[in-house]
Amino acid sequence: MAAPLAKHDVFQAIADPTRRSLLKLLSNQEMPVTAICKHFPITRTAVSKHLRVLSEAGLVKERKVGRETRYKLEPTPLVELKDWLQYFELFWENKLGALGRFLESNDSNSENGQ
Repeated sequence: MAAPLAKHDVFQAIADPTRRSLLKLLSNQEMPVTAICKHFPITRTAVSKHLRVLSEAGLVKERKVGRETRYKLEPTPLVELKDWLQYFELFWENKLGALGRFLESNDSNSENGQ
């Protein structure tokens, strides 16, 4: 039997800048919602909704400690993003190499008075 699909994929989850900030914040430590809210100029409800999207994408794990829920980063799903971006590094490297060659040729032309 296949594992259930996440409700949100990693790409959808990190598309929002607030969720990216949440991931950064949670990368250092596990935190309860009340502490997380202090870092954002949005309501607790809005923070909870963002955390739910991240949780449904598998990017954060939650656990109950007494009456509070604590959240922490689960970086494993980010491997999908890393792998996708790694494919495009080839294009970036080619463009940067071409730019470097262009700049070097312009420098040598200006040194030769051209």
